[in-house]
Amino acid sequence: MSSIRQFQVTFDCAEPERVARFWCEVLGYVVPPPPKGFSTWDAYERSQTPEDRGSWFACGDPSGVGPRLLFLRVPGGKVVKNRVHLDVRVGTGLVGAERLAALEAECTRLVALGAVRVRLLVADGVNESCIVMQDVEGNEFCLD
Repeated sequence: MSSIRQFQVTFDCAEPERVARFWCEVLGYVVPPPPKGFSTWDAYERSQTPEDRGSWFACGDPSGVGPRLLFLRVPGGKVVKNRVHLDVRVGTGLVGAERLAALEAECTRLVALGAVRVRLLVADGVNESCIVMQDVEGNEFCLD
């Protein structure tokens, strides 16, 4: 049996391109080239039926190491807490005040991009501190 080497993370959302571009800024990801046969994403969108326009958007790690992120338009809004969320690892290896400073600096950057700070979870002797946040459509993620 072979092991899986690649995967993508899929987000349900109302505005796929908006959410994808937010995550591009957060993670340093890029929008891939338009589908084969199209010179631009706008040209691709114009080729779609009106109901399919803007129904999805994707972005990926420019180094090819991280997973592709796919954003799909769904009819209903977010109602409950995510069952899966991303941890944005900005404090790896840091502890105490140094870790909190790194988390707070990144939190400030992401709030300027449209994220919302939810709460600080303070180190408890087992887990280090992290900041719970929401993306531009309310999906939870952690600065860890």
